[in-house]
Amino acid sequence: MNNKLRLHGFNNLTKSLSFNIYDICYTKTEKERQEYIEYIDELYSADRLTKILTDVVDIIGANILNIARQDYDPQGASVTILVAEHEVPPSEDLMQEKPGPLRDTVVAHLDKSHVTVHTYPESHPHGGISTFRADIDVSTCGLISPLKALNYLIHSFDSDIVTVDYRVRGFTRDVDGVKHYIDHNINSIQKYLTEDTRNAYQMIDVNVYQENTFHTKMLLKDFELDNYLFGEGVKTMDADERAEVEAKLRKEMLEIFYSRNMP
Repeated sequence: MNNKLRLHGFNNLTKSLSFNIYDICYTKTEKERQEYIEYIDELYSADRLTKILTDVVDIIGANILNIARQDYDPQGASVTILVAEHEVPPSEDLMQEKPGPLRDTVVAHLDKSHVTVHTYPESHPHGGISTFRADIDVSTCGLISPLKALNYLIHSFDSDIVTVDYRVRGFTRDVDGVKHYIDHNINSIQKYLTEDTRNAYQMIDVNVYQENTFHTKMLLKDFELDNYLFGEGVKTMDADERAEVEAKLRKEMLEIFYSRNMP
């Protein structure tokens, strides 16, 4: 795909980037569980999520048409942005297989595309584990590719586990009438992440190249118990309790990473 395609009419390819991020925490008491939920709910409010998604729209070179956002009771938030392509085609840099930028500001509803995020703060009284999940979808049509936003999005959340799916759907025709089912090079989603991100996570790729479908799972390598405690931290625990809590947290993370319950 090194040479530019000369297309007949509009580029009808749909490019969809979907991913889930998970943040895990140990909350020993009901009070700590409630404080964690309130903390997450405030940190990832509809206002802040709107800011993140507007940055995404700017990164992928689109225009915002409409923004819909909502905070929920008792917790959670959703933001949907419709976007439109710029009249000027994206630069070559946006089409290359490499990480996108990290932005200080962002802009969001697209007439050909959309960006959405939904949050799910969750806890259970048994076991003391609280898990926050955010589902993010960036879907574009035409020349815009959502992959350039991935690096920024992962840096925007405190992510212990990340699952990423990217798929190109449909086809577009060149001037000779030949159908093309993808218009850019891609070997792995990992190519769109910076080196520091790749080094921070254990990663597994499952790619179906003939279907233009790409999947990557990420598990944070570094494990410092104090980073997963909500309350007074490790200093209040003896060695046995620390070992028990660490085992619970690691099990939760592995179950989510491998999508299966473990004994």
